[in-house]
Amino acid sequence: MKFVSHMDRALAEARAAAARGETPVGAVVVAPGGRVLAADGNRVRERADPTAHAEMLALRAAAVALGSERLTDCDLYVTLEPCPMCAGAISLARIRRLYYGAEDPKTGGVAHGARVFSHRQCHHVPEVYDGISAAESADLLRDFFAMRRNAT
Repeated sequence: MKFVSHMDRALAEARAAAARGETPVGAVVVAPGGRVLAADGNRVRERADPTAHAEMLALRAAAVALGSERLTDCDLYVTLEPCPMCAGAISLARIRRLYYGAEDPKTGGVAHGARVFSHRQCHHVPEVYDGISAAESADLLRDFFAMRRNAT
């Protein structure tokens, strides 16, 4: 089967999040066979919910779509390295593959910081592929925060 990236959709969700004044992060959950189950961007401010990260919202919606908390054989595309909370949820959902764009040395939970998947207590470790559309993902974040700094 030919690999088809869904990072363009995740980037579109990140741009939509930025337009809402949210940190521009987007996520997409894809079923086996390539059908998009769920996609969303950050909605932390909009919902006044510290857990409303793009990954969490997409995982929740995909679980509802499948009628199961287990997203076995599903893949997740996200524009930024997931934080520890999201990495934990990814493990609990049993995501097959995680594809992410920009690294997050400050608050990442996969390759940086907590490195959730490397702990012995982590029950499921997805295949991880980083650097997918990393430059575009990083540019979105950099431009968003530069605009916010200049607005004050």
